[in-house]
Amino acid sequence: MMTFVRPMALVAIASASFVASVKVGDKLPSVDLHHGFPPEKIDLANYSANKSIILVGLPVPSYQELKNTLHEKAGIDEIIIYCVNDGAVMKAWAEDQGIDENGIIKFMGDPTGELTTKLDMELTDSRPASKGIIGRCKRFAVYAVNGEVKYVAISERDDDPAGDDYPEATLADSMLDAIMKFKSDEL
Repeated sequence: MMTFVRPMALVAIASASFVASVKVGDKLPSVDLHHGFPPEKIDLANYSANKSIILVGLPVPSYQELKNTLHEKAGIDEIIIYCVNDGAVMKAWAEDQGIDENGIIKFMGDPTGELTTKLDMELTDSRPASKGIIGRCKRFAVYAVNGEVKYVAISERDDDPAGDDYPEATLADSMLDAIMKFKSDEL
C-alpha cells in the first residue's frame, strides 16, 4: 500500500508507519559525493542548483530504461544514483550497468554516509543489521528543482524495511507519475 500526503507537494511512503526524514521544501545539503575514480568530489547542493534532478538511494534498473522519458516528458536534467560506497565501486557498478558516463544518469558514492545521515535516510532496522547490512541508505527517491525538495518517495514497510520486496514507490515509473502530477498541480 502506498500513502500519498500533500503538504506543499507529494510525499509517498510505502507504509504509513514510516515518516520521511527529508521533507518537501528542504534544500539538498552541501555534502561531497564521489564520482568516478580517482574520485571527483561533487558538492550536491552546488551540483543540483539550476537543475531538475532525481536523487535515488540505491540503483534501480528502471531509471536506465526510462531516462529519456524522464528527461523529455518530465524535464529531468540528471538522475543521481548513489549509495554508501566509494567512487571506485560506483564507477565499476555504472560500467557494469551500461551507464553512459556522459548521459543523464550519474552513479556517485557517499563513502562516509554523510549524505545519508543528513537526509536521515540510514537503514537502521535491526533485521537487516543482523545480517551485516550496516550504515546503508534506505531505498528512496527525491525529486528536487534548483536544490529544493519537491517530492520524496520511500520504499519501506514493516515487513520489508529495506524495500527489496516492495520497491514500487521509488521506481522510475512511479517517480515519473508523481512528477507529472506535481507539475500539473502547479499550473
